[in-house]
Amino acid sequence: MPRLEKLEGTAWRDLVQAPVAVLVLGKSDCEACRAWSEEIEQFLAQGGEETAGVRFGKIVLDERGLIDFKRANPWIAGLDVLPFTQIWVDGERSKSFAGGGIERLRNRLRSVR
Repeated sequence: MPRLEKLEGTAWRDLVQAPVAVLVLGKSDCEACRAWSEEIEQFLAQGGEETAGVRFGKIVLDERGLIDFKRANPWIAGLDVLPFTQIWVDGERSKSFAGGGIERLRNRLRSVR
């Protein structure tokens, strides 16, 4: 069963190289970010075909040690709504959306498979 991994340092590199990966970006003082993480964890606990073979991770942008991620992904400087969910396919950015919503996540996962 997949789980939502908290990524630190350079661990994000392995995640985004997976065949399909979901990366959630948030901040430590963002209530909507916490709620979205909890919703994803509940979704993952239920299992299902949408999550099979998908890696899930989250990055808390205001924590230390993420300079490598920020340098490699300058597009995050333009984010103005958190949480932000980015789907990666074979190391390339694919579908994304701001805010939460399991149905939105399901639809995007279906579209990249």
